[in-house]
Amino acid sequence: MKYTTKAAEKSTVKITIKFDGEEWKKALSDAYMKTRHKYNVNGFRKGKAPKNVIENAYGKSVFYEDALNLLIAENYGKIEEKESKKHVFVGEPEFALDKFEDDLISIIATVPVKPEVKISAYTGMKIEKFAYTVSDADVQAELDRLLDRNAKKEEVSDRPAANGDITTIDFVGTVDGVKFDGGEAEGFDLTLGSGAFIPGFEEQVVGMNIGETKDVNVVFPEDYQAAELKGKAAVFAVTLHKIQAKVMPELTDEFIKGATGDETVAAYKEKTAARLQENLDRRANDATENSILEAIALNTEVEIPQVMIEREIDNLVKRFEYQLMYQGLKLADYLSFLKVSEADFRKNYQDQAEKNVKHQLIIAQIIDEQKIEATTEEVDAKIAAQAASVDKSAEEYKKTMDPRQIDYLRNDVIITKLFDFLKANNEMYVEESK
Repeated sequence: MKYTTKAAEKSTVKITIKFDGEEWKKALSDAYMKTRHKYNVNGFRKGKAPKNVIENAYGKSVFYEDALNLLIAENYGKIEEKESKKHVFVGEPEFALDKFEDDLISIIATVPVKPEVKISAYTGMKIEKFAYTVSDADVQAELDRLLDRNAKKEEVSDRPAANGDITTIDFVGTVDGVKFDGGEAEGFDLTLGSGAFIPGFEEQVVGMNIGETKDVNVVFPEDYQAAELKGKAAVFAVTLHKIQAKVMPELTDEFIKGATGDETVAAYKEKTAARLQENLDRRANDATENSILEAIALNTEVEIPQVMIEREIDNLVKRFEYQLMYQGLKLADYLSFLKVSEADFRKNYQDQAEKNVKHQLIIAQIIDEQKIEATTEEVDAKIAAQAASVDKSAEEYKKTMDPRQIDYLRNDVIITKLFDFLKANNEMYVEESK
């Protein structure tokens, strides 16, 4: 067996594998020994017919496919192992028969490989940096949510429904006089002003009285999830059964201590502001790192194999599937409700997946060029920090860790050092409006 490799288009390598006549004869013999039990020939017990008899009965090419598969199975893995120093194979090969002669069998394997990444610049650029500051309004919004969660409900019957009320309604929706899936419910609790329903619905329930039935006219948004309802006018027959008003608790130190454990309202506000700012700092850092990668990506040429994009689409779909699971839904049921095929659903992730893979390749390239590594001391410091958060010693905590967790921490150190390098070697600016 001999082989040659040649770079091809779309980040693939073509491996031409050649076998001589003797190797082909042996492969045919091996294929016969392996598959002869499949063939029935008159005058012979099953599996006992000679090779030439089976070929006469079923055709000369009866063992060709199995012989080719044996040659590939026995030799391709060895080739890939030898070539692994030159190429990073990222997908399965596609095999095609090149030449088929008595003394020469030639097979071409086309294999996707990690693409060459050409970055013209990743330092000396002017890149936007993001920074967010928590406001008094942000803290007040958290306080309002706390009060709302602790509000009491009082049933009212002497007035129409108002914004903020919890209403119990029945509704039946129709489009052009025909009911549609998901457009009907009984005893549904709807908080007016929550924005839970499509625009215009809740506003028309405001002012209704208990026992009243009313037609609510709305138009589904153009970006509505169910394709058959996008932009369609609908009529909902709504009957109001009950109105409950929210009675907010009085904001006092005593309430705060009972609800949160903080001693005073002021202490709660201070703690909340610090927590919100920490979240904003993380968000700003993520946005800044994405801004850096976007800027570098504009200076990057790379031809990404589709198999790498498909793999990232798998990750994005799986992440969305986990989100649905937390809501008690299955992806298959979700797609069925939307009347969308899985193939079409996956297409929605094509652009994001391609962008993600490009960013991943850029990160790997710069880490390699700058020889960024995580020292044992840096990884140990991360482990110690995690151990301290659960009141354990570093040694005790490390014993409970899976090797993958340690690899994750090591990678986290490397990525942090990478972006520290990029922030230090580019001109980072903040837009005044931000």
